[in-house]
Amino acid sequence: MTVLTTPGAAPAPADERLARTHPLVRLLRRPEIGALVAALAIFVYFSVATSAFLSPAGAATWLYSASLFGIMAVAVALLMIGGEFDLSAGAMTGTTGLLVGAFTTQWGMNLWLAMLLALLIALTVGAFNGFLVVKTGIPSFIVTLGTFFILQGLNLAGTKLVTGQVAIQGMTLVPGFDAGKVIFGSTIPVAGLNLKVSVFWWLGITAVASWILLRTRYGNWIFAIGGQLQSAVQTGVPVKRTRIGLFMGTAAAGWLVGMLSLFDVATVQATTGIGQEFIYIICAVVGGCLLTGGYGSAIGAALGALIYGMILQGIVFAQWDNNWLKAFLGGMLLLAVLVNLSVRRQAGVRS
Repeated sequence: MTVLTTPGAAPAPADERLARTHPLVRLLRRPEIGALVAALAIFVYFSVATSAFLSPAGAATWLYSASLFGIMAVAVALLMIGGEFDLSAGAMTGTTGLLVGAFTTQWGMNLWLAMLLALLIALTVGAFNGFLVVKTGIPSFIVTLGTFFILQGLNLAGTKLVTGQVAIQGMTLVPGFDAGKVIFGSTIPVAGLNLKVSVFWWLGITAVASWILLRTRYGNWIFAIGGQLQSAVQTGVPVKRTRIGLFMGTAAAGWLVGMLSLFDVATVQATTGIGQEFIYIICAVVGGCLLTGGYGSAIGAALGALIYGMILQGIVFAQWDNNWLKAFLGGMLLLAVLVNLSVRRQAGVRS
């Protein structure tokens, strides 16, 4: 069929889905690009400003700090992409360690059984958080804030009731502790660095989370729920099940970090993890996650944790006042939000 056109008329617009995108625009659309630039800048600065930062011991130290925050930040990032928050994530790291410590040192339970039971309890708490959110419609901020206070109170009062103090010690005397330490607390030499095994857990979880987000149907569901909830419901996405699964994911990550900390220092304080929930959120936001959901990446959250780990130890190596750390955190959060907003606008990414 011949199509007649009016002389001088503008050609029909091409389908925007078929238009080629400039490589720079595609790069800017990546959620983690801002965190990558910031991480490189901070790395260069502290490498030049301090001699200890790039020393084998110094590098191993900030990588270890980043790994513990990174594992949680990645799990929190997935939850934030899904449009939810978990303020009980920090307390969960201490709760799981305390449970294992109490089960083994006070009641003589088998170490591996105690770890499994602690994991099941953590998953139950995560499922409870998710269930309340999806069934009642109460914002996850409020639900998990309540859970945070419950866990904090149980950690402090329960530990003192069982042990008479606010810490559990003596884990090195528990049968099987050395075997558990190989998995959760060992040191692995790599290229002259004595890296904690938590660094490899961090890298592995980041890789798995990235694969889930970018290569699986479940990842599509997470983005859809956080970005276009009504459309997700209309297209048959299992919203409730996915949300509950995300809360269970942050609880499982809390258990893992709890085990990594427990087997590294062989003791656990009742206040372990308290206050760190906001650091996980900051790491995720610095890594490109939107507070409104539907946008972000696991790699970005891992980079956000790397930034925090480098700043945390870099301040010490530079012999600055540690109180500046909080100021840096606030500045990082505000700057990350502004940079992410600007980059998304320039790249044409809609909120």
